[in-house]
Amino acid sequence: MAQREIQQELSVDQYTLGLVGPDQEWAGTVADGGTIETYTPPACWGPMITPEFRGGHEVTRPIRVENAEVGDAVALKIREIEVTSMATSTGTMREREEAFDDDPFVDHRCPECGTEWPDSVVEGTGEDAIRCAECGANASSFGFEYGYTVAFDEDRTVGLTMDESGAHELAKDAVEVMDIPENSRQHPILLYEPSEMPGTLGRLRPFIGNVGTTPPVELPDSHNAGDFGQFLIGADHDWGLESEDELEERTDGHMDVPEVRAGATLICPVKVDGGGVYVGDLHANQGDGELSLHTTDVSGTVRMGVEVIKDLEIDGPILLPNEEDLPFISKPYSEGEREAGRELASHHGVDLEDDMGPIQVIGSGATINDATQNAFDRASDLLGMSEGEVRSRCTFTGGVQIGRLPGVVQLDMLAPMDVLEERGMAHLVRDQYGL
Repeated sequence: MAQREIQQELSVDQYTLGLVGPDQEWAGTVADGGTIETYTPPACWGPMITPEFRGGHEVTRPIRVENAEVGDAVALKIREIEVTSMATSTGTMREREEAFDDDPFVDHRCPECGTEWPDSVVEGTGEDAIRCAECGANASSFGFEYGYTVAFDEDRTVGLTMDESGAHELAKDAVEVMDIPENSRQHPILLYEPSEMPGTLGRLRPFIGNVGTTPPVELPDSHNAGDFGQFLIGADHDWGLESEDELEERTDGHMDVPEVRAGATLICPVKVDGGGVYVGDLHANQGDGELSLHTTDVSGTVRMGVEVIKDLEIDGPILLPNEEDLPFISKPYSEGEREAGRELASHHGVDLEDDMGPIQVIGSGATINDATQNAFDRASDLLGMSEGEVRSRCTFTGGVQIGRLPGVVQLDMLAPMDVLEERGMAHLVRDQYGL
């Protein structure tokens, strides 16, 4: 019953073991118009090297939102993101084929005693530190093909890659340095102490890599997307899917879009009653595309407002980024541009359509082309336009950006506000951009 008690402010520091779905234990219920605050552990590398996990991330338990019903949408207004880790390790991955069956993120087994999803212990540091609690074998599914360790400055504005000595010192206090939350069940990736490309300075700008709503079927949290979800099709484990059609149940929470940061608003589909909002996979920074497939995973806190949009039946997320993050062609019109448009319209006898607002429709698929087609389909359904009109508006007032290779994109456009008004989301766009 406590989970049904509606709270104006809800704090969450409990996590799943790598799964999202309607059968996961709920964290509580937040009021429509209320605030969610989460404290999350690093995702990707930590869960990846911890064989107990059923997915590649460690995200919060789902949060029920008052009034959210199937066919609605939930707007998440991201107010604050604070990185609490002092360092992390990342890079490109190498799979240890003896430690899994179909999928190295999902169906782990000990390579010596054969225990599935074995409990594990840490012995020392380095890539052989994660040991099966039953037999003592190296039970991790992953190592680094090329890896590096990054230490952050106190204000979390820049990071510097470490040499061998620096990486080892951080590895000795890995849990404390990465600020692994008390309720987390992952081993910190700093234990691996990779030290390639030392002395490289990078800018930090934190964002949320995996955030959204619960799908109506249980999925590994890292596979709740059209690209990573491909690994589930035909897989011989508990979360295997028979066809691409079954993957349509996803909610695309795993986006890795760097613009999902403080100040942005993310509008998510409601596919189970209550919405089931979850948060995880905070990153300190990432270049577009996440070209290594992994980036700087960190612990941290997120604070965001929640609003239910009734009957906004959408299949995947819609992002309203910070204005400074929009491409030049997709920014709201200035008064000078509007005036120039009025003069042109008067001269040519055309009615001016200048009440437009920026939106980004998220698409995902097996490839970037598939993801873009998915975004076209979603935008057509959202706006009641033909694909030809969507393509034309995106060419003239928008474009497509790569969120993650191989298959997550943001489809930009300036959309007519009267259409957004009909869909019940115009107020979010006006508030986001001061229109």
